[in-house]
Amino acid sequence: MSKAQIVSIVDDDASVRAAMESLVRSLGFVACVFESADDFLRSPRVDDSACLITDVQMPGMSGLDLQDRLVAQGSRIPIIFITAFPETAIRSRAQAGGALALLEKPFRCGAVVELLRHALAAQPR
Repeated sequence: MSKAQIVSIVDDDASVRAAMESLVRSLGFVACVFESADDFLRSPRVDDSACLITDVQMPGMSGLDLQDRLVAQGSRIPIIFITAFPETAIRSRAQAGGALALLEKPFRCGAVVELLRHALAAQPR
């Protein structure tokens, strides 16, 4: 029996966290939600998440700063960014850090499903 893959969700908006958690679980994955990048970094999920979905703009550490921290630590976790402000500089920085995608709010659930399936298909189970 294979172990369910963990998808961590970092967003300061409770409604977005709840919606993403529901979507991820409906696909058969384990969803772990965090209100901030710091909460995620202090958790054991940093080492066992198969994918990370994070907002770009959050109080405290931004999603882009979280990506920088993870890359500096040697993490190769696939990251899907979501943002209401898809500026060119944000997109460029996310891509330079190896982001899987940057989705503009509002986005289609189908886009998230496709990205998760792509990211997790390459991960060990």
